Amino acid sequence: MANLKEIRNRITSVGSTMQITSAMKMVSAAKLKKAQDAITQMRPYATKLQEILVNISASLDLSENAYSENREVKNVLIVGVTSNRGLCGGFNNNIIKKVKTLLNEDYKNTNAKVLCLGKKINETFKRTDNYYSNSNIKDGEFIFNNLNFSNTSEIASTLMGLFLDKEFDKVVVVYNSFKNAAIQEVVAEQLLPIESSVTDESDLSSTEYMFEPSKMEIVSDLIPKSLKIQFHKGLLDSFASEHGARMTAMHKATDNAKELKKELTIGYNKARQAAITSEILEIVGGAEALNN
Repeated sequence: MANLKEIRNRITSVGSTMQITSAMKMVSAAKLKKAQDAITQMRPYATKLQEILVNISASLDLSENAYSENREVKNVLIVGVTSNRGLCGGFNNNIIKKVKTLLNEDYKNTNAKVLCLGKKINETFKRTDNYYSNSNIKDGEFIFNNLNFSNTSEIASTLMGLFLDKEFDKVVVVYNSFKNAAIQEVVAEQLLPIESSVTDESDLSSTEYMFEPSKMEIVSDLIPKSLKIQFHKGLLDSFASEHGARMTAMHKATDNAKELKKELTIGYNKARQAAITSEILEIVGGAEALNN
């Protein structure tokens, strides 16, 4: 059994850890409220805009909307979105596993590259052959230090340019979709080409659209803006999911630390009682020996 000093040191260490995890939980809870408000306000708008975008894209010819061009998939860009920091349960590992699954299974016969947004995924793929970097995209590790539409739209514009220049035939974004503080769902969302919701040509032929403004204005303005908003929504989802996952993980860590500290305290008290009893017995034995 460990001596009393070792147990005291462990109790002190666990107590310090518990203070850290509790503080991190409160910080993440405060950040989660702001991030959750942002994504819940953005999601209905982005969802409706995506619906409009898909319907419009289905009614346009390929010559009118290059963003819907379905080419033979030879080059794929996977945009992996993680956090810069750890201590958030399986938040980052789930994304990394999903990206590896896409590389090894779904796109194993293609030239697939990974664009890393977040320090954790960057550390995983930076030294691999699948790693992709672009001079027009700022260091992806710092996107979450100042997450706003201006910064994310620059990345989205670059991704659209890569698709239009036919450097990549498909662009897929992998991120954690925020459900609640305890649940985050890994999503692999196709950003480009724009997927059409029309499954039957008769559905398209029976639908007539009147465009105001003109088709060209829609293609040059609305569609790129919609794609930027979809990409921004994905990053907001990931940001809220990160703080939800960290808050949950730190809550569990704090509870575990409390239980461990309680067990150590009980063990310490037992050991102290045993030491005191042993000392009393030694004193009594010594006194009896003197009397004899």
